[in-house]
Amino acid sequence: MKLLRHGPKGQEKPGMLDTQGQVRDLSALIPDITAATLSPAGLAALRAVDINALPVVAQGRLAVPWSGLGKFVAIGLNFADHAAESNLPIPKEPIVFMKTPDSAVGCNDPVVLPQGSVKTDWEVELGVVIGTQARYVSEADALKHVAGYCVINDVSEREYQIERGGQWDKGKGCDTFGPIGPWLVTADEVGDPQDLGMWLEVNGHRYQNGSTKTMIFGVATIVSYLSRFMTLKPGDVITTGTPPGVGMGVKPSPVYLKAGDVIRLGIDKLGEQRQTVHAWDPALIDG
Repeated sequence: MKLLRHGPKGQEKPGMLDTQGQVRDLSALIPDITAATLSPAGLAALRAVDINALPVVAQGRLAVPWSGLGKFVAIGLNFADHAAESNLPIPKEPIVFMKTPDSAVGCNDPVVLPQGSVKTDWEVELGVVIGTQARYVSEADALKHVAGYCVINDVSEREYQIERGGQWDKGKGCDTFGPIGPWLVTADEVGDPQDLGMWLEVNGHRYQNGSTKTMIFGVATIVSYLSRFMTLKPGDVITTGTPPGVGMGVKPSPVYLKAGDVIRLGIDKLGEQRQTVHAWDPALIDG
């Protein structure tokens, strides 16, 4: 299934994408797509629905595909070739940082540059959405706790992240720095999460072209590893690292985002995103 939420901010409605690419409204069945919806029982109930009997609605704005997003956990330097372009060693264990819930926005919502930003960058990443609680789970059982997958753009301000001391979080958690969607694709429909092509373009130029095959730590390893340090709960999302081709790594001179740039990105089976970059404007964040 491809689950989604559509509509203006604060007025989102639950939906599901049918096989013809039409949005079917779920409002008569559930008030919203929540963490509870992502449980095995919740997903089983939706699978039993005759999708063709549901009303077709205009797509409109697409929001984060589920409400009540909990932890937004991120893994850094999880592709060996990306670590190389960043001039950093391959990590021996997953590098873990957090993105703020306020960074999460819809897949096509504006990306707003923070005040004073000079090095805002892009990163296409596979998102892993938790459906059942995971605490000290084995790698063999880890994928049983995954409800589904989604596309994430881990937007990053490199000066904030690298040059200003402290943790990475302040370069990763700015408002609008985590577009998610267009939909959450359930795990059964995705199959092997380590066999998905991924790409990203800025202004029509292809910068990233990779595959989840080349992750250093796969999804099962990441879920198991994180569950040793925090309880993963339904509605939590993990963004799992990016392949090479980020702006920071462009030779001979890095390329960073500026107002007016258009970002397009996608992952096999999970859909595409499109964002326009804007100068600082709180109305684009709060409105």
